Amino acid sequence: MSDAKSQPSRRIVSSRHLAEGEGWEASELEYGMIIAYNAFSRWMSRCMTAAGNSDLTPLEILVLHNTNHRDREKRLTDICFMLNIEDTHTVNYALRKLLKSGLLEADKRGKEVFYRTSASGAELIEAYRAVRNTCLIDNLDRTDMKGDDLREIAARLRAISGQYDQASRAAASL
Repeated sequence: MSDAKSQPSRRIVSSRHLAEGEGWEASELEYGMIIAYNAFSRWMSRCMTAAGNSDLTPLEILVLHNTNHRDREKRLTDICFMLNIEDTHTVNYALRKLLKSGLLEADKRGKEVFYRTSASGAELIEAYRAVRNTCLIDNLDRTDMKGDDLREIAARLRAISGQYDQASRAAASL
């Protein structure tokens, strides 16, 4: 049985035409982000279903969690900013659905609407947290990644997202 380090490095990419020439490693990173995004979206949906609500999309789940964050009221612009979402219409639609389902409450003050988690929303979030602890957090101890490793990965992902944001601004100016 051969050691993985002795084998030549293989390019694991989703689009060979983007992985040719210099900078091919970015294509490997992008493929990793694609599968991580899809796995995370699937996880959020299944975790929320196990917590008791199968009607929410991944975006609605993110909006619910973000609205609950630090137990502070949020405006649409606050939520979009924190989730790095430009299309406010999708977040606004998610907010309306969460309001209709009773998971959020809203107060209009002047032209601004402030959203907060309702009691039933908070209960659902606690149920989600319990499922997350059982199915995900408890199993992370079995991996080689510990708290500091996860924090480093998170910091690198935030940094690379800044690079993609800058590149998107550059592409928009072409």
